[in-house]
Amino acid sequence: MKYKLASSTWDHNEIEAIEKVIASDNYSMGKFVELYERDFADFFDAKFCVMTSSGSTANLLMIASMFFLSDDSKRLKRGDEVIVPAVSWSTTYFPLQQYGLKVKFVDIDLQTLNFNLSALEEAISEKTKVIFAVNLLGNSNDFTKIQSLIGSKNITLLEDNCESFGATFNKKFTGTFGLMGTFSSFYSHHISTMEGGCIITDDEEIYHILLSIRAHGWTRNLPKDNFVTGTKSDDAFEESFKFVLPGYNVRPIEMSGAIGIEQLKKARNFIDIRRKNANYFKSKFEDINSIIIQNEIGKSSWFGFSMILKKSFPISRTQLISLLENKKIEYRPIVSGNFLKNKNALRYFDYEIHDTIENAEYLDKNGLFVGNHQVDIRSEIDHLYKTIKEVIDRPL
Repeated sequence: MKYKLASSTWDHNEIEAIEKVIASDNYSMGKFVELYERDFADFFDAKFCVMTSSGSTANLLMIASMFFLSDDSKRLKRGDEVIVPAVSWSTTYFPLQQYGLKVKFVDIDLQTLNFNLSALEEAISEKTKVIFAVNLLGNSNDFTKIQSLIGSKNITLLEDNCESFGATFNKKFTGTFGLMGTFSSFYSHHISTMEGGCIITDDEEIYHILLSIRAHGWTRNLPKDNFVTGTKSDDAFEESFKFVLPGYNVRPIEMSGAIGIEQLKKARNFIDIRRKNANYFKSKFEDINSIIIQNEIGKSSWFGFSMILKKSFPISRTQLISLLENKKIEYRPIVSGNFLKNKNALRYFDYEIHDTIENAEYLDKNGLFVGNHQVDIRSEIDHLYKTIKEVIDRPL
């Protein structure tokens, strides 16, 4: 490929980190994961971090933890209403179905790819318990507006920040605006532990709940004094297999933690380079009026570069995809596109659609994105621009 979707963020440091784990002869979750969690929390100025096996399981635990809160007014129960954007990844939505929540889909904004804020305002009802904001492709939501919509209402804000590591809004990292924020460190993301995810929060009760349900719902990983069981027994044998919450096994492995420690050291530089690539991309494409490119809210960390074809674009998306393949340019749909097209999955959901989702539908039929990298890709962007420009300048 002349323009790949993603490239490796690893060098000898990550390989040496893996070798340290091999030398320790301990591969299950241990000291390297614990150190990575501390470093991750410090990076985002958060009090607590829990690493999981993926960004998807981070979303699962985040939703699950809300069912075990001691505060009745905050605790979720089956049937509670959760508002989500109609464009995101599947595992933003699936935990909501799995916990019996009422999912209300809201349209997105074609410029930002996040919530259409007018539609969100209209969608909020007396039944709304959670606004689940997704920061798509590195781009922050307008949290000033969202928080003003919540006001004094008993609504919890959660963030799926899996695609937006390092993005900021008003100089504050995305993933830190809600009660919890989730992250992914899959290969194609801003940092990579190959498989892995994290949840950050400032709420100690939630932190303890997450520690328990991440590993079997047992007490073994809880501190002696905790919000789940109070004070643990000094009998280690008893506590080793004491189950108190309906949990999972979504623990990360030590190698992922060790790799993450090294990746965090490079993360700020990675984001800086991605932003330089984005500035170059925007400067090249600002004169192409027949394509919508993502409008940055705050400071995006630019997961990738979305392109939504306007009606004035001279060829169809199908034709453009064929051309990109011929030119060896890798591409993807904009996340899941309009998730509501997945009727086979949705038959298991309790859901409703607020008003129309015409923007999500338009994006689904006319959008795609190409990759951004943590290295200079100006030559790849030039190749893409030349390919698009030839289409636009082609005589009728």
